[in-house]
Amino acid sequence: MNYSDFQIELTRLVDDDYRDFAIKGILTNYAFLGVRTPDLRALAAKIVKNGNAADFLNLSPKSYEELTIQGFIIAHLPYEEMKKLLPNYIKKVDNWATTDMVVSSLKSIKKHQEDFLDEIDQFLKSSHEFTVRTGLVCLKSYYVTPEYLAVIFDRIKEVKDREEYYIRMAIAWLMAECFIKFPDETYEFLSSKILPVWTQNKTISKIRDSYRVPKEIKDALLELKAKP
Repeated sequence: MNYSDFQIELTRLVDDDYRDFAIKGILTNYAFLGVRTPDLRALAAKIVKNGNAADFLNLSPKSYEELTIQGFIIAHLPYEEMKKLLPNYIKKVDNWATTDMVVSSLKSIKKHQEDFLDEIDQFLKSSHEFTVRTGLVCLKSYYVTPEYLAVIFDRIKEVKDREEYYIRMAIAWLMAECFIKFPDETYEFLSSKILPVWTQNKTISKIRDSYRVPKEIKDALLELKAKP
């Protein structure tokens, strides 16, 4: 598949109704064509299978779809190659959807948690909003385990004062996932009220939205809400 064939295939997959619906929730400076995510994944898999991964990764993406496909291609690569390419790729990302979908596809991290933690630490130090979000979503996707719970709390402390919306939301989602799996430890962390008011209260809201948390615990969490 060369780039011209790719463009023809991408255009064929455009769904106008999906585009009109999805674009409302995805803020991006890239053109938004309106191709559904399963189709993007399938195209990325086809490109990798055909041996064109390097060619496509060298292109400057013109659309949200091209950007996201590049991320899916990277996710298909062996761990060491993925780790090498991911940091520069993330710098091009400007939206939460691409960030979260690509991170959820990086399955090789599961077998390299300790090694990849160094990459996450670098992501969290970045001035780029979606690079920091990448680090947080990696923690949420692959590190909410007994061995890494304290690590997660430490990393959250490092970025808790960042004011970018998609970083604060990622912290809230990560904390909610920690609470669902480790309620006692996470309740103790929230009790310290070291998170900024907005993030503390958004975390509690996310936990209370979960069907996996009993009502009595949801009610008890209201006592931890921070006052402006």
